[in-house]
Amino acid sequence: MIHRSIGAVSHGIIDYALAILLAAGPSIAGFSGRPATTWAYLAAALLFLLAVFTRYPLGIMKRIGLAVHGFVELVMAVCLIAAPWYGKFMNGVLSRNFYWAMGVLMLVLWFLTDFRGIRNRPPAAPVAGRENAPSAAAPSARQ
Repeated sequence: MIHRSIGAVSHGIIDYALAILLAAGPSIAGFSGRPATTWAYLAAALLFLLAVFTRYPLGIMKRIGLAVHGFVELVMAVCLIAAPWYGKFMNGVLSRNFYWAMGVLMLVLWFLTDFRGIRNRPPAAPVAGRENAPSAAAPSARQ
């Protein structure tokens, strides 16, 4: 079982950081070329808009649920990993490695995030009448 240790606030911070990294990636990684840079800018814009519209503490418009956010992010991660093939820039080592690294980072973020909010739920209250009930394995006193 995967330990979902990243909460909504941490996920939001990482989302905005990844959007900035995607936008600055072509300049930082040192690759150029119209398809590779265009895909990076589109992915950055999509991730930024996704973060802005998500219903979590760092969302601004709060229209998209966190579970939907997680699904879109998973699809984005897979698309980033596949981008060098469908974007036809597989020969560019810098751009290819950048997209693969960003896709893997997003997959790791997806695997470690608690999208259902289980971490933040209060513990369940005991059911009335069950706290003193004998367990099924305990012998009965009437024997």
